[in-house]
Amino acid sequence: MKLIIQIPCYNEEKTLPIALAELPRRVEGFSEVEWLVINDGSTDNTVEVARQCGVDHVISFKRNSGLAHVFMAGINEAIAKGADVIVNTDADNQYCADDIPLLVAPILEGRADIVVGARPISKIRHFSPLKKLLQKIGSGVVRMASNTDIPDAPSGFRAMTRDAALKMNVFNHYTYTLETIIQAGLRNVAITWVPVRTNEELRPSRLMKSMYGYIKKSIITIFRIYIIYEPFKFFARLGIFSVIAGLISGGWYLYNFIVGEGKGHIQSVMFSGVCILLGFLLLITALIVDLFSVNRRILEDIQYRVRLLESSHGGGAGAFAGGAAQKSRRTAASTSASPAKGNDSGAASGAAVKKRGSAKQSSKR
Repeated sequence: MKLIIQIPCYNEEKTLPIALAELPRRVEGFSEVEWLVINDGSTDNTVEVARQCGVDHVISFKRNSGLAHVFMAGINEAIAKGADVIVNTDADNQYCADDIPLLVAPILEGRADIVVGARPISKIRHFSPLKKLLQKIGSGVVRMASNTDIPDAPSGFRAMTRDAALKMNVFNHYTYTLETIIQAGLRNVAITWVPVRTNEELRPSRLMKSMYGYIKKSIITIFRIYIIYEPFKFFARLGIFSVIAGLISGGWYLYNFIVGEGKGHIQSVMFSGVCILLGFLLLITALIVDLFSVNRRILEDIQYRVRLLESSHGGGAGAFAGGAAQKSRRTAASTSASPAKGNDSGAASGAAVKKRGSAKQSSKR
């Protein structure tokens, strides 16, 4: 089995050597351990440092594309390089590399397809009390949205099987951490967590430039991915809530009308009508988006099969397209050659018939 440890990097020439020095070259259960660095448009010597430190594979982007895009590029490249298990870690040496065997253990035991390394948030000294609180609240929201028990959703220290990686999609350009957990939970992918240790901070987080910005983007990510994977529940619940609100408002007006005080509550009738109408529209929307959800699941299955074909061709993204193009060219070549071949065969058959006819005439003479 092959394990590939991937590290997304952006201007990490100072911290990358420290992180690489801690990475293992041997992990129990694997015959091969390789390192993969994804350079996200760095303007320093990140690539040169990676090669000097003995990194097996380096892929680079000409400009900064964002963590989520780089993460998926690394996943695709690791699959193309034949990885059976992929471990993702950070270039700032935030996570303790000695815990990688612990991280991949549930996969080797067959208990999980994705394993998230949960940090001891309350014990991390460079985290402020507010950040610790928000981390716990955010992870709690992700647990509810994904039906999982992951205590540290923003953790980037995680392992996944080849099959889980082939099924993975990231729609957000900001980060992959929350989205992939919610996606795994709602798609019934076996996901679990293990406690891991952390190292001292080498540099401030680049992802969390401001607390407000991080919270806003995280809420949008959770909201968006939940709607994508549970559209019927989302719109149906809103519709039912709206209908109930309309019935309550209408009931209040009816009560006041019966007791002879209906003149002063005409606004309740208007509110009731709007809520009930809106509720029915939302319920119809729920049925429509449920059909879209069925199409999405079919497309995801097709995408998974295409990725399997790509990986079987031994290439990254586009390998299958290249193979298909080559096959198309071969088919076209054979098709263009077919008529000539058919004409040659026909001419040969005609010559043979003519020869037999001449022989018969000679025998009669």
